[in-house]
Amino acid sequence: MMTAITNTFTEDHHRCDRLLAAAEASAGGSDWSAIGAAAAALVAAMDRHFALEEDIVFPALARVFLVAENPIEIMCSEHAQMRQLLAELGETVDARQKDGFLGILETLHFLVQQHNYKEEGIIYPMADGALPERAEEMAAMMTDL
Repeated sequence: MMTAITNTFTEDHHRCDRLLAAAEASAGGSDWSAIGAAAAALVAAMDRHFALEEDIVFPALARVFLVAENPIEIMCSEHAQMRQLLAELGETVDARQKDGFLGILETLHFLVQQHNYKEEGIIYPMADGALPERAEEMAAMMTDL
């Protein structure tokens, strides 16, 4: 079975994980411009990842595999929760609230790990199986920066 979507989107999860760790590490210092830059890089990466899933992969999968609608709805709901946390992360940077910043990252880390486990184990393999003619194209969208 083709695994282009699974492999590429999972690798992007790892990239976002590294950015989350970098944001957390940045809070070890007191340079709020560096903390803000690390947070902005994380937000941009996660926003891009969510957009590719919600705008490209999920709709295509739902069209050809109706049983995917409920898991997709759950994934989108979790994206919304994480977007809210990312917005709050920016607010903590603006207010220079290090404890709040680190607390949000901790919560985000927990949610991201659970979310990624479901996508990597269910959604992506389902998409690879149901969309073999589009899998390479979708994977290429993720790698085209």
